[in-house]
Amino acid sequence: MKDKISKLFIQFSTPAIICMLISGLQIIIDGIFVGNVVGSNAMASVNISQPFMQVIIGFSMILSIGAQSFIGRTLGEGDNQKAKNIFKTAIILTLIIGSIVTLSGIIFSKEIALLLGANEVLLNYTSTYIKTIAIFAIPMSLMFLFGFIDRILERPEIYFKGMILSLLMNIMLNYVLIYKFKLETLGAAVATGLSYSSALIMVIWPVINKKSVLNIFDGKFDKTTIKTTLYNGSSEGITAIATATTSYIFNTAFMQIAGEAGVAAFTAINYVLQFQVCVMFGISDGIVPIVSYNYGNGSIERVNEILKLSAKVIISIAVVSFLGLYMYNESIIEMFVKGDKNILNLASNGAKILSTAFLLNGFNIVYSGYFTAIGFAKESAIVSASRGIIFIFIGAILLPRIFGVNGVWMSIPFAEVCTFIIGTYMFIKSKLVAKTLSTV
Repeated sequence: MKDKISKLFIQFSTPAIICMLISGLQIIIDGIFVGNVVGSNAMASVNISQPFMQVIIGFSMILSIGAQSFIGRTLGEGDNQKAKNIFKTAIILTLIIGSIVTLSGIIFSKEIALLLGANEVLLNYTSTYIKTIAIFAIPMSLMFLFGFIDRILERPEIYFKGMILSLLMNIMLNYVLIYKFKLETLGAAVATGLSYSSALIMVIWPVINKKSVLNIFDGKFDKTTIKTTLYNGSSEGITAIATATTSYIFNTAFMQIAGEAGVAAFTAINYVLQFQVCVMFGISDGIVPIVSYNYGNGSIERVNEILKLSAKVIISIAVVSFLGLYMYNESIIEMFVKGDKNILNLASNGAKILSTAFLLNGFNIVYSGYFTAIGFAKESAIVSASRGIIFIFIGAILLPRIFGVNGVWMSIPFAEVCTFIIGTYMFIKSKLVAKTLSTV
């Protein structure tokens, strides 16, 4: 952590960005194959199913990151047995919650699809995707848990390779199951589930080695570790809830205002939005360990240096992504939807409005990561909830009444602007606190 800031930024942020992009691409790949082979309704159904998918990813991340943080500190304190117990407890919780999600998804797939906004046209596609992806809840969750533990065991390359494998498997399986066997949304869900399962086979190796300090055979269930584990991973839970909430609000709003075409248009643009957001989250994840180490060490100047470098990178990416989506939106949208002029026109108009969110969302995402790194958990949660839940909800209710369907598109830029104002205010306050601490 004492190397040049620019070197550390590249070392930590590059793999984080790649892993985040791979994770985001999993859903986009489903959309490309389903949208081009089956049609816009099937693609819209996959998007309506995403809040359920985010439930799986959400509880996985809460347990994985929460356990990783708790175990890391415990090993640093030299308490290996407690670390083993934390890991075993996290595994058991993952199996229990995963089983509940699986059974719920299989038994209540149609009810969940209707709750998430599917109408009669999209119900069958949506319930099929939910029911199928639910079957893979446990292997998907264990993949994330073991992958994050591999990092503690100083084997981060295993998780990285696992994510690469899952991406390649998803592309291959989507092609075979959707293009060749015509399995539609069933094929998309199976492809995604099996791709994560293939990654699990890779990331599990370090933790089935009995010589490893952390393995699946040692340790025992310890209920006293649950609270700390869940608290440590709570910010990730807010992010997952925010993603699910955003999808639900927009799918519902577009279904009411523009029907299936509106949902399909939002789906196409949302894929592009999530791709850019993944890059910003990668930057945020990459700078967290650098900021936390130097902040804890009292090296405030180095903290400022990494923040300035991050700001330059964020601005560059923001401008490029804004101009790219604003100027070439039709070409980008046609990757997902072809032949439907109504959807293309609706999505193209929405893309121009939504592209303005790219100018500020990177700052808001990094604000959240920065606050987490310096121990300002409340501020981090406020930023995450503001951009993903509170102002999205307010915007989606108020703006469509004034601007119609354009108001729905405007909800995301509206949320980013409001969050940026709040985040900047809290950031300035935190800098004043840091300046005070550095003089003590």
